[in-house]
Amino acid sequence: MTYSAGSAMRAYNSVNTQSRVAEATPHRLISLLLDGALEKIALAKGHILRNEITPKVTAISRAISIIDGLRLSLDHTIKNELIGNLDELYSYMARRLLQANLKSDGEALDEVSYLLKEIREAWNAIDASAANPAAVEPVLE
Repeated sequence: MTYSAGSAMRAYNSVNTQSRVAEATPHRLISLLLDGALEKIALAKGHILRNEITPKVTAISRAISIIDGLRLSLDHTIKNELIGNLDELYSYMARRLLQANLKSDGEALDEVSYLLKEIREAWNAIDASAANPAAVEPVLE
């Protein structure tokens, strides 16, 4: 059996992703999902620029699925304004991605990418502060 360079790379990436997920903490899993959504959006943008319709649809569909997964992972038993805001934001991003898919709208992709990067930055800051509580400055009243 022979493998092309492309199929070998896909197999490596699949094993690499599975390994990262298997070893990840719940916090890291959310980071991986955010990164995955950003990656799919970047791929979709490239497909739009090259007028590659089928791969664009696939990339955006996967990004929507990831965002839906993030939305479903929210703990709605916690009555917190942040949970409600994130739920609405994830819903908005999924709608914008759907619009981007229908209209090949790169600006909509950029908007969702920007929002996801903001969430990822905040999420990763939580991780850093949890790993090193001394890095968090106390609030003085």
